[in-house]
Amino acid sequence: MHFGTIKYFDIANGEGVRTSLFVSGCTHHCPHCFQPQTWDFSFGEEFTEATLNAILESLAPRYVDGLTILGGEPMEPDNQAGIAPLVQAVHAQYPHKTIWIYTGDIYENLIDEHSPRHTPFTNQILSCINILVDGPFIEAKKDITLRFRGSSNQRLIDMPRTLSEKRVVLWHDKPLYSTHNWVPHTQ
Repeated sequence: MHFGTIKYFDIANGEGVRTSLFVSGCTHHCPHCFQPQTWDFSFGEEFTEATLNAILESLAPRYVDGLTILGGEPMEPDNQAGIAPLVQAVHAQYPHKTIWIYTGDIYENLIDEHSPRHTPFTNQILSCINILVDGPFIEAKKDITLRFRGSSNQRLIDMPRTLSEKRVVLWHDKPLYSTHNWVPHTQ
């Protein structure tokens, strides 16, 4: 697995202060993708043991809330073998920190054992994460008032509750943030 960048102290891709890993490789090729350079599976650097250790170390401070993995496409079948040990290591070392994954895939396709998007690593990954932001970015559904997603078709799925209840359970933002509206400035 390769990655394009790691953003430390990121506040845009999940709740709180986070370490965000942008993996390389994506076959979705969504129109208006904000990082088309990450479609190439060999873009950036190789993810190594040193990379894993740097990520684990970055999560140590109390003020860092967790890890976010996006891309490219983390749930690309070719990437899942690299994502699984990463989320397992983070989950084991920091069980109280959250792990978010952004995917252009749909959750139902990921869990369907007959889907080409489901691999032997999929269930391991989903069992270690807190939030799965699923669905492709769709320009016609773009909404800048949404937190942590770009278009209204994308869902923020609470994975522990979803797995426990065996149905999709959406994550709910704090009321302060979930009720905001964009109001254009007038003179």
